[in-house]
Amino acid sequence: MTHQAYSEHRQRTGLVAHERYFWHDPGNGIGFSGPTTFVQPDRHPESPDTKRRFLALLDVSGLTSQLERIEPRAATRAELQYFHTTRYIDEVARISAAGGGEIGDSLTIGAGSYEIAQLSAGGCIAAIDAVVAGRVRNAYALVRPPGHHADADGGRGFCVFGNAVIAIRHAQRVHGIGRVAVVDWDVHHGNGTETAFIDDPSVLTISVHQDRCYPVDSGQLDVVGTGDARNTNLNIPLPPGSGHGAYVTAFERAVVPALLRFRPELIVIASGLDASALDPLGRMMCTSRTYRELARQVLAAADSTAGGRVVATHEGGYSNGYVPFCGLAVVETFADIRTEANDPYLGELECQAGHALEPHQSAAVDAAAAQAARVPTGG
Repeated sequence: MTHQAYSEHRQRTGLVAHERYFWHDPGNGIGFSGPTTFVQPDRHPESPDTKRRFLALLDVSGLTSQLERIEPRAATRAELQYFHTTRYIDEVARISAAGGGEIGDSLTIGAGSYEIAQLSAGGCIAAIDAVVAGRVRNAYALVRPPGHHADADGGRGFCVFGNAVIAIRHAQRVHGIGRVAVVDWDVHHGNGTETAFIDDPSVLTISVHQDRCYPVDSGQLDVVGTGDARNTNLNIPLPPGSGHGAYVTAFERAVVPALLRFRPELIVIASGLDASALDPLGRMMCTSRTYRELARQVLAAADSTAGGRVVATHEGGYSNGYVPFCGLAVVETFADIRTEANDPYLGELECQAGHALEPHQSAAVDAAAAQAARVPTGG
């Protein structure tokens, strides 16, 4: 490869995707409930449809051909143990091999889900490898099943293994990365990621989420980290109904200042696309324009602190029609490319109420900004 070709190669955005991700079977259910006597079975919210359509739009828009495809690999047991207990890993493998079944709160897996979950975690590791090695500028890991709700000893909320946690530990142990920041913009609180790093001062965890949506007992502003890691956990619980104005302001006043104070060497985005106005499992009002702006702000912060190194791991998002356009906006921003695939929902959504910053939302952001000012400063 010539020097010019290598330079162009490393300036591209990486994309992790694989057909096997779409074969994970989460069973059926309604929202966070499984079928009961009076709840008719229905397609599970975390079906492969949203991610298939996201990838299809990347292809049809012509963007995929301008990205660098990154081949995922299966995470090893040793890599899964960066976060998870041996007991839990063995339990996932056993239930998967037996044909599937319930494995945690709001979590069912099917036959072969263990191997697919290994590939999901390994896809995030592959994205980290490519970005840290400088083979690509940044990367989006379009993986499934998601991971930010998984705990060390159990799955939860559709999540089997903690993909982002495992990838971050890999970056630190294999590549010698020191300080890492997580920006989780999924509509649900990133409780698993928080738990993994709650006492680790080398990782700043930021979760911007709908207040008390899921899990209902986590994500409070006053959970700030323990011991030497005090003030390295920043929760930004926004009131239901928050839209573009609240989210953009939260990033401007709290998320970006926290990143600039902490000065991470790598930023990982837990990219849930379920804060959109059309998502069935959230009550927020974000649009593709919101996600485009959030991605822009994080990339700008990364340019100032992390040498531009950003990896997004795909999490939630349950609107078959709208996830693709929100995801396209993020990847277009990563790649600094605008395609001809315009969001057909945007005009109507932006005519609806709820996009301007409201006083009660501003108060929530101000409280988070005060906490962001306590984030310890990096070197």
